[in-house]
Amino acid sequence: LVAIPAPCQTAPQPAPAAQSAPAPQPEFEAVSIHMVDSSPHSIEDLQKGIGLASWSKFPANRLFAHFMPLKSLISLAYGVEDWEYIQGGPSWLDSQLYDIEAKVDGKALLTLEQMRPLLQNLLEQRFHLTIHRGQKEVTGYALVVAKGGPKLQPSKGGDQPVGYILPDGIHDQNAPIQSLAAMLNIPAGGPVVDKTGIVGKYDFNLKYATANHPNSNLPDIFTAVEEQLGLKLVPQKVPADTLVIDHVDRVPTEN
Repeated sequence: LVAIPAPCQTAPQPAPAAQSAPAPQPEFEAVSIHMVDSSPHSIEDLQKGIGLASWSKFPANRLFAHFMPLKSLISLAYGVEDWEYIQGGPSWLDSQLYDIEAKVDGKALLTLEQMRPLLQNLLEQRFHLTIHRGQKEVTGYALVVAKGGPKLQPSKGGDQPVGYILPDGIHDQNAPIQSLAAMLNIPAGGPVVDKTGIVGKYDFNLKYATANHPNSNLPDIFTAVEEQLGLKLVPQKVPADTLVIDHVDRVPTEN
């Protein structure tokens, strides 16, 4: 007798785990987009507010942008403050104007930061905008230790970090020096990279004259940083994050 082996039985395989659906992108409840005439307006029109660029103040329950080029809307959506850091895209990006009205779902008042994901999704859906992040070398400043050494006030601790920029100064409490460097971008007029090598947290109180007040008794930003903090802003090429436009449609999809 010949023994016939039993057929090989395969162990039951577990069912594939169900894949969760991607989280829905935040959307406006209602959106209206119109292309507007980019030709110059008369003085009478401008005096009536016709042809003048305007946009929402935040917090808000709706977003409006009137007579705005798409490059400004992209700048607003992605937090890119200077057009220099938006690269690529067609030539009409900063000349073709649009009127946009968008209503947030419900009655919540959103800050600009909360509104940005909705505006990003609007640009992606209605203009088929695709972007990627990049870097380029730009004229900026390295923050270094001055010849006499740093004059920094160590943080007393216990307080949450608090920072704000005034017209004539910077206050940054319980913060690392990288936070100060980021805040110096605005008064210095270019990106600032921390190259001090200083660690720890400090209380910064910097007072300086603004560029449009040349008769101020305060020193300019560069002198103030050196005299008050014992640091120095040295001009040099520094890396800056950029937003690169891969594709965008001039004519939005219909309302």
